Amino acid sequence: MRKLLVITLVGALWFAALPGAALAGGGWHGGYRGGYGGYYGGHGGWWWPGAVIGGLALGAAAIVTAPFWALSAAPAYAPPPAYAPPVVYTPPPTYAPPPTYQQAPSYPPPPQAAAIQREVVYPTGRYVLYGDGVRQPWRWVWVPSTSPPPPPSPVP
Repeated sequence: MRKLLVITLVGALWFAALPGAALAGGGWHGGYRGGYGGYYGGHGGWWWPGAVIGGLALGAAAIVTAPFWALSAAPAYAPPPAYAPPVVYTPPPTYAPPPTYQQAPSYPPPPQAAAIQREVVYPTGRYVLYGDGVRQPWRWVWVPSTSPPPPPSPVP
């Protein structure tokens, strides 16, 4: 009976904590006006007084029902379970002989690179290839050929 009375009292205080204008959607700001002061801005919104009064009501209900909690039967606890002793680790059996050292195989030296044509000759000169492509980049250089001197001009 007393529990029903406490639940009724808490419900009544909770319902009283929510003002009628806020439940109707008006709030203390006269409804949604957009911008500052609407539902989400302004002076904390319409829910603040309800939260304060509701918190006070729940606190009062907790104080009133505290003797029931203190005098209730203690919960029965089971004794802790017994645990098995830890398992002892044994190394796995070996199925193969231990590894042995082997000499690394010897390989023949790599073949020498094929000869590269380093000159391309034309009647007016030649191109010469410099570099090896690894330590120095490839570079073709034009070397003009020595031409014979021009013929002497005819005497008039």
